[in-house]
Amino acid sequence: MSTVLGLYNYWIVVLLMMIGFYIVIGYDNLIKKLIGLSLFQTAVFVLYISMGSLHDATAPILMEGGALYAHPLPHVLILTAIVVGVATTALGLALVVRIHEAYGTIEEDVIMAAEAASRPPPETPRG
Repeated sequence: MSTVLGLYNYWIVVLLMMIGFYIVIGYDNLIKKLIGLSLFQTAVFVLYISMGSLHDATAPILMEGGALYAHPLPHVLILTAIVVGVATTALGLALVVRIHEAYGTIEEDVIMAAEAASRPPPETPRG
């Protein structure tokens, strides 16, 4: 029982991933989908940071006494991923604004219906 509760950070990761995934597939609103993707991305960040941390470890600063150091690579990678994630979310929001200007809505099903209505019917082969 203590092992299950001791890994609470991984349970949080699973919960965040499930909520993010549900938001992405459960809603037609494009803003909500972006929020779901950001939540899913945050879960991945928490997963990597959790895997990179060590109990009773310190920052990798040389000190006397042979202290236990945490590996800085996962933290650096996640810092880069956060920057890329913010940029990707900003691009997604810009695309949603452009879609709203073009279709007047940000609901996916309405946009798909408008796209289907604007397409010419497929030609049938004459035989």
